[in-house]
Amino acid sequence: QVQLVESGGGSVQAGGSLRLSCAARGFTISDGCMRWFRQAPEKEREGVARLSRWGDTAYADSVKGRFTISRDNAKNTLLLQMNNLKPEDTARYYCAADPPCSGFLSQFAWGQGTQVTVSS
Repeated sequence: QVQLVESGGGSVQAGGSLRLSCAARGFTISDGCMRWFRQAPEKEREGVARLSRWGDTAYADSVKGRFTISRDNAKNTLLLQMNNLKPEDTARYYCAADPPCSGFLSQFAWGQGTQVTVSS
């Protein structure tokens, strides 16, 4: 069973940085595809970044050039480096695992999320 535990969220001022981590158990993240999502109050969940088993990355337009997704294979941990944070980045951030790289959200394993709050 895949288990994901996010950490690293917090409160920062605009322009600041945070690094989110997602520790995985029951699954080797480099064998599958991983994603970061976020959801702000009263807004739909949106994909932020994804990392394929082959190392390909993709980002939402709103975070391109500011966020970087990567993985630490030794620690079996997914990372999200967030720089130049903006108030509109405020949301709960979720890590998701897609072991077969199917792209079907209903088959993803999810973490519990970590809150990011950016003040102006």
